[in-house]
Amino acid sequence: MEPLTLRIYPDPILRRSCKKVMTFDSELRDLADAMIDTMCQEGGIGLAAPQVGFDKCLIIALRMADPEDTHAEPAVLINPKVVSSSSELWSYEEGCLSIPGVSASILRSVKVDIEFQDVDGDTHRSTEEGMFARILQHEIDHLNGRLFIDYLSDAQKSLLRNQLKKLADSHTAS
Repeated sequence: MEPLTLRIYPDPILRRSCKKVMTFDSELRDLADAMIDTMCQEGGIGLAAPQVGFDKCLIIALRMADPEDTHAEPAVLINPKVVSSSSELWSYEEGCLSIPGVSASILRSVKVDIEFQDVDGDTHRSTEEGMFARILQHEIDHLNGRLFIDYLSDAQKSLLRNQLKKLADSHTAS
């Protein structure tokens, strides 16, 4: 598979809800492998298919126990969904490969129950917490056309307005 190119805000694919994966084949495995390579090359900790131009419910997420867990293995989750989430929240500074140079503290659930399929199409359900749960929530949001900046208050958005406009202007001009 050719190297994948990151889609940058405000690329319209980042705002679309993705299609459920129905075919589990070598093409899907190749895409997952290419996404892992791209995420690693870009220094990311998670990546969703729309971020590399694919309208598929597929995410890659490092199984990080905490923010310093630099040797975490990547997980491939297909058609993932959050089944339930804890009411306990955790604020942490998030960024996104598709919104370079922008970060903000975002509140997310500490623990989530998720359901997903693996590359063979087998269904799994698990409870995740901490950093891995945060990454999963961020990446699953991508599959629904939601970005971390959507969680910001109007005041927070106004502080980032110039950065977002600069990104939008430079990536719609190219």
